Order: sequence, then C-alpha cells, then structure tokens
Amino acid sequence: MSMFGDGLDQAVRKAFTRPVPKSAGAQMRYLVKQFKGTRAVARMLRVSQRTVERYVKDQLKKPRPDLAARLEAEVEKRWQPQIRAKAREKAATTGGIVIDTRARLGYTAPIGSTDEDRIRHLTVALPPRHAARLFEAQEAGAGDRELKEIAAEALRETYFQDGGRRAGALEEIRFTDIEHLEFDL
Repeated sequence: MSMFGDGLDQAVRKAFTRPVPKSAGAQMRYLVKQFKGTRAVARMLRVSQRTVERYVKDQLKKPRPDLAARLEAEVEKRWQPQIRAKAREKAATTGGIVIDTRARLGYTAPIGSTDEDRIRHLTVALPPRHAARLFEAQEAGAGDRELKEIAAEALRETYFQDGGRRAGALEEIRFTDIEHLEFDL
C-alpha cells in the first residue's frame, strides 16, 4: 500500500463528475468498451473469456474477492481520464494542493535549536510547483519513499521556512509515524 500515491489518487478522484460503476456487470461492461472486446479484458483480469461474457450479460453478479479487487482497481485506473488529467493540470499550474497530515515530524537544523521529532497536525496549501512535482513523480513510477521526500521538501519550504522568508533555518524534514495523510486539490 502506497500511502502518498493512494492519497494523491484519492484527491484526483474527488474531481470525478460521475460515480465509478459499482456492480460487477457495469464494471465489466465498462472495461469491455474500453478494450473493445472481451478477450483482452479476460487476459488482463486472468479469467476466461466466457466468464467476462457472463458478467457482461449479468448472468454472474458476485465475483470472488480477488477478482472483485482486480476489477475495481482496473476500472478506477481508467475512469474519466480527461477529468483526471484536468484536475492534475489545474493543481500543477494554478490551484496547488493541500496536504493535511498528522505525523511525527522532525528536522535537521543548525546547532542551538531543538530538532526533536514530535507529533504535529499540519494543514498546508502547497503551491502549484510542488503539486506538479508530486504528480510528475507519481506518473514516473516513484514509490512512497520518493513521494514522501518531495512532500517533506515542500513542507519545509512552504511551512517551516515560510515560503523562503526564513531560508537556511532547516536543512531536512523527516516524516515518521504517519497517523493521517490526505491530499485535496
């Protein structure tokens, strides 16, 4: 489970204009339409072509838990791609992204200041350039560790250094023991 990647996906899903299909038949019909046939869907979901056809015709209604999870993940990955792209573009160019986290945050600071980790609850609006970096890294396949580093750097600059007005005050931010993480566009 990727906490940062899933959080970014969840923020983008809030921009959807229609709900994602819920029933197995509706999900299967959507995938068949996207892939223009049952054979490719069957191969992707690792089931027989006949099974796909039976879900499309509503002859089967309740998939096994593992198939239901794969089906839901594949539909959500492809649902409303233009809306998804517009939401990411808006966040990366004009809107920015809000990060709401409750985590143990520590930092490396110059000698003479206390840099001990402590639980903080922060809700910070990050400028568009940080949203762009997060989305670009996610699309490039960055893992949770890289996304966490980008978010920490954005928090350092935006919150702890007050947009650069307190430059040099902190060298590094550390996220540990994340209790809550949510992104909003």
